[in-house]
Amino acid sequence: MNGSEPPHSDDDAPQTSRSESRPLFLESIFLGPQGVRAGWRAALYVALFLLFLSTAAMAGGLLHVAALAPGGAITPRVLATQEGLAAICAIAAALILGRLERRRFGEYGMPLTQALGKNFWLGALWGIATISALMSVIRMLGGYSFGTVDLSRADVARYALEWAAAFLLVGLYEEFFFRGYLQFTLTSGMGFWPAALLLSLAFGAVHLRNPGEGPIGALSVVVTGMFLAFTLRRTGTLWFAIGFHAAYDFGETYLYSGPDSGIVMPGHLLASSFHGPAWLTGGTVGPEGSAFDFVIFAILFVVFDRAFRKRKADPSVATATSG
Repeated sequence: MNGSEPPHSDDDAPQTSRSESRPLFLESIFLGPQGVRAGWRAALYVALFLLFLSTAAMAGGLLHVAALAPGGAITPRVLATQEGLAAICAIAAALILGRLERRRFGEYGMPLTQALGKNFWLGALWGIATISALMSVIRMLGGYSFGTVDLSRADVARYALEWAAAFLLVGLYEEFFFRGYLQFTLTSGMGFWPAALLLSLAFGAVHLRNPGEGPIGALSVVVTGMFLAFTLRRTGTLWFAIGFHAAYDFGETYLYSGPDSGIVMPGHLLASSFHGPAWLTGGTVGPEGSAFDFVIFAILFVVFDRAFRKRKADPSVATATSG
């Protein structure tokens, strides 16, 4: 054939070799349309947090900090040291990854401009009201007695301040770790509510390490985690959740002087007592293991839904509640 190209055989057609496709497959495991996949970023965050925490703990001998208290008890100062250190490590890991991801720290749900502001105090009010409602139900059904004041006048104020500070750090650490960077990152990969459920399950599983904790108590923690995620969804920040968490634990441990997630701590206000079946009192778990805790939180979801209407999302701003 004049001036025509010879026919090409099938063997001459361009093909992608297996060696070329393999790197593309491996790349797709780690990278998505928005860069490094959310799961890997979350895993890196947890790894950084554990690295910082273990390094700081070993350097300061804080792994054995509970031994500093008489009988190895968890005092307010011991708890504040442990939770404060964990909060610093959780925030530091987020700051480093935020710098790499070119994101503002406030996008992870804890804007510092709103620290201890209106939402925090609203959350604290709701937290005290919630534990008070639960204890009232248990008492009305004969499962709780106040007893007498178990502290001297001087110690009443001192322990109140120390426990308030300690539980503020508990709320700060646990809320940011479970509903801050991780919630923001996993939301970008799987959506808000699947991420909230996954992290709430992890939140409950972690509490199973506490002495006296059990499956019902851990399930209660999961439900609490979902409610706190709901407050993040509606308010746009973690400050309501931090205030709620801190006040609920303060009321449970100091004010009503009961076990908190299976742990009885010294320096509580009352020589109170629990009596009756575990389904009512929570048993060794404490009030949050009571069947009525689930009823109270079911009501909370409804009331909070009415009190805090859905926010109008700004599509130009990425937040921990997007998705």
